[in-house]
Amino acid sequence: MASRPPPRLVTPPLTPMKPGITTKVFLAVLLVALAVLLAMGVAGRWSFTRGFIGYMDELALQRLEDSIPRFTQAYAKNGNWDFLRANRRVWFHLSSPHTREEDQNKTMAEMPPPPESDLTGAIFRLSLLDGEQRFVMGNSHSAEEANAVRRPIVVDGRTVGWLVMAPFQSASGTGVQRFFDEQLHATLAIGGLAALFAVAISLWIARGLVAPLKQVAAATHRLAAGDYAERVESTTSDEVGRLAQDFNRLARTLEANERMRRDFMADVSHELRTPLAVLRGELEAIEDGVRPMNATSIESLKTEVLTLAQLVNDLNELALADVGALVYRKAPVAVAEPLDHTLAAFGDRLHDAGVGLETDFAPGLVVSADEARLGQLFRNLVENSIRYTDAGGLLKVITRRDGNEVCIDFLDSAPGVPDELLPKLFERFFRGEQSRNRATGGAGLGLAICRRIVEAHDGSIAAHASPLGGVWVALRFPALEG
Repeated sequence: MASRPPPRLVTPPLTPMKPGITTKVFLAVLLVALAVLLAMGVAGRWSFTRGFIGYMDELALQRLEDSIPRFTQAYAKNGNWDFLRANRRVWFHLSSPHTREEDQNKTMAEMPPPPESDLTGAIFRLSLLDGEQRFVMGNSHSAEEANAVRRPIVVDGRTVGWLVMAPFQSASGTGVQRFFDEQLHATLAIGGLAALFAVAISLWIARGLVAPLKQVAAATHRLAAGDYAERVESTTSDEVGRLAQDFNRLARTLEANERMRRDFMADVSHELRTPLAVLRGELEAIEDGVRPMNATSIESLKTEVLTLAQLVNDLNELALADVGALVYRKAPVAVAEPLDHTLAAFGDRLHDAGVGLETDFAPGLVVSADEARLGQLFRNLVENSIRYTDAGGLLKVITRRDGNEVCIDFLDSAPGVPDELLPKLFERFFRGEQSRNRATGGAGLGLAICRRIVEAHDGSIAAHASPLGGVWVALRFPALEG
């Protein structure tokens, strides 16, 4: 049997590490600094070539024009250019501007400062040619420049020579290359400073911007892992500070939702456990012969089953309302009709509970609603009043028009609910009677369902202290013209 080759270990490719925000900020600032530096260098070079060198050439040209009369006079006096050949002293005397006789014997310290054209090195770019275009004196290379400036020297109507001035950018020995080198060194020095400045800016941004972002990111990971108590310290009022504040609000909301979820699960388990425990006890009692199997026992079991079914149905209603899955078929509805049907259906129960009923319906009040859901809303409110109103009390139902709203008020008599608990009446499993006695209170889901129904009809629901001593539930719906 042939042996199998050993399995090959395949090494997964390494994922390249992506640069972080600090690196990106550093590179961005550095590139901007280098781009500005490059633009300044190009602009400086262009300005030097087109501006400064042009200015120097203008000064040199003026120097050339000023020198022509002196060379003309010297030629007329000597008759030829032999006096000038290889005589540098005379050459510098004639090519130097504004030379006076009394200055010829002065020392360098006693001489007046040279004009601007001398500072350009124009004398080293000047050359003299005779009438036959032969070199006489000066810079021999300037005479060979194709773009050199030439001016004739005319004596008695005859051209006896030419003064030639080489352009500044083509002349050597004038310090141009040295100037360019100095510019290059200065540019490199500025580039180094720009790089250091980019490092400083990126570190500052990293400390002021990236560090808080990293803190928010780390806190987000912990929040996603279930640590809803996580908070981020907000020390600034800029966008990063507002991000930290928004994160803290999100964390508080998630923490509250998690607390509500746990409370909801605890309340659901409690509400389900009670009827199940009663059912189990009743069945065991019948099984053991403690209680006989008669109509009374069956009625007791049926009551607990109905309670359990109502609880499950209410939970299902709330779940559907939370996800927007409840179906509403809206049409114009006169609010008096579902109210009359609901109150008529509860007539016997109101009588048995010893609760009186008063109504005051304004005519012609129409809303856009699902009539079946309105009936469910009204039934829950009447049921709530029957459960929590003492015998001998009163339930008063009023409808009226207030501007563009239809107002429906349910007011009952004592007992009431403390003012600080009124806003909580529409929360799940909350009941104003803190004893949570099942003989008087339901599961605490009816008013929560009422709020969902009202909100689905673009209305509002609120609880206030009733003038009758109990609770006043105020409904507000957008009115339709009947």
